[in-house]
Amino acid sequence: MIRRGVVRGAQALVLVTVVALVAGQLLGQPVLLGFVETGSMEPTIETGDGFVAIPAELTGDPQPDDVVVFQAQELHGGGLTTHRIVEETDQGYVTRGDANPFTDQDGDEPPVQDGQIVATALQVNGEVVTIPNLGTAVMTASDGLERIQRWLAVTFGVRSFVGTSGLAYLLLGASLALYAIETIRERRETTIRSSLERDGDETEAEELDPRLIAGALALLVVVAAVAAMVVPAGTQSYDVISAEFDSDRPLVIEQGTTDEISYPISNQGFLPVVSYVEPGSDSVAVDSGPSVVGPRDETTVTLSITAPDETGYYPAYVTEYRYLTVLPPSVIDALYAIHPWVPYAAIVSLLGGGFYGLGRLLLGPGDPRSRRDRARRRGGRGRLRSIVRRLY
Repeated sequence: MIRRGVVRGAQALVLVTVVALVAGQLLGQPVLLGFVETGSMEPTIETGDGFVAIPAELTGDPQPDDVVVFQAQELHGGGLTTHRIVEETDQGYVTRGDANPFTDQDGDEPPVQDGQIVATALQVNGEVVTIPNLGTAVMTASDGLERIQRWLAVTFGVRSFVGTSGLAYLLLGASLALYAIETIRERRETTIRSSLERDGDETEAEELDPRLIAGALALLVVVAAVAAMVVPAGTQSYDVISAEFDSDRPLVIEQGTTDEISYPISNQGFLPVVSYVEPGSDSVAVDSGPSVVGPRDETTVTLSITAPDETGYYPAYVTEYRYLTVLPPSVIDALYAIHPWVPYAAIVSLLGGGFYGLGRLLLGPGDPRSRRDRARRRGGRGRLRSIVRRLY
């Protein structure tokens, strides 16, 4: 029993790891786990090592000495970068790789804003929790997947096999292939059982557990709901130019003054949504509260952006949180006041639990123990009839 529990725990850990890494690749940001590809963080994080990445929504405001993952503007041509915060200024955070002799802001990278930070590396007693060679394994697997994607694109002449969408198609294809293999295996077993039944052994064919069907239904609903809430939302960046003069060009703002722009919120779904738009930079203010957007409708929120006193380029960020109105907006508002992730958890729990219960109601309880009992009873009756036939 203990060994079985250990094996199942290890399987669950592997499953969570794979799901987290795949989700991170599809979303373009770390989910629970991250890794570094260069030596800029050595010796804290060696090249190719992984680390536990806590989403920024759960960590609060970062502090100096935190190792963060942020969306860089200039480093490595723009993209996710894992560096340490060494200072906090009025313009933003100053960051540096532990192995680098100079800060990122000594180069061309602007000060990092809160809206750019997507995760913080977990530290215990001041030490980053690392996973040796995790990144190396992920990069090796990614290279293999990219080669497969390129081969599929060239072979079938379909460019959609390349890139993130191609990875999703590849994973879907692998899932369908596994499903087909499992279906063929089950049919072969059913044929064998049918043959045995014709020979006089009345064994009951195994039924698919209704609980699994209800769980699969609930999982599909949850995935669709999460995608509808998370994919259209997220962080939006604006390239603000603080200029010496007023200009009619969008986001070219006279230094020290404030300009207003519209942030569009479009709902292409069939359920109303509640949208919260929050500033991701000190220079941004949102002039309204949550917005309720009906199905196939859209609205706008006014953003006030203030240009710094010094001229130059300053990125500004806003973050949108979007929720399906399966709960009353007042309830969502109360949950949002606790934390932006709390409404997600409540909505997902309600939809998942509701559809699982509906599935169980429609499909029946499906207790596997009762089926095994019936199979044993029928098997016993079959053996008894076989003995009677031999006697007479």
